[in-house]
Amino acid sequence: MSLADVKYLPETPAHDPEIEAINDEAFGPGRFVLAAYKIREAGGHERSLSFVAVDGDIVVASVRMTRIAAGAGRALMLGPLAVRPAFKNLGIGRRLVAIALEAAAKAGAPAVILVGDEPYYGPLGFRKIPRGQISMPRPVDLDRLLSHEIVAGAVARLSGEVCHASVARIAEPAPAMA
Repeated sequence: MSLADVKYLPETPAHDPEIEAINDEAFGPGRFVLAAYKIREAGGHERSLSFVAVDGDIVVASVRMTRIAAGAGRALMLGPLAVRPAFKNLGIGRRLVAIALEAAAKAGAPAVILVGDEPYYGPLGFRKIPRGQISMPRPVDLDRLLSHEIVAGAVARLSGEVCHASVARIAEPAPAMA
């Protein structure tokens, strides 16, 4: 296998079985109790902003994006990102994240958040979200809540519990000052 053989493509429904197998291999059945899965259950992911890496006809990695809301803020949530073991440490995951971030920016997303490790995602432009600014619907390590800001000030607009954007209540506008 050569990295030159790996192609990066938009996700399609035909990729679903292989993506599910990769996620099962990477995260196991316990993944369904994680906060990010709870959010995705409420409305699914954005297929048009989700991507796969393929070697020939085999999906070797995938990344998904989900529209989320927290308070008055809106963003995308990146994940899961998973790479088959034989293809790890080759830069495929980082390339998928870069492709997803570029697509998010083109789609007008103000920010992207995720639950992940800063040493991995930091070089890709992710920073810790201030502790206590947002919460998740299930327990997470607050030091693993990271964001990539596309529009200045977008991360500061995220506050309170993160939910799928399809179930978000629209924030009340602030009253006008006299």
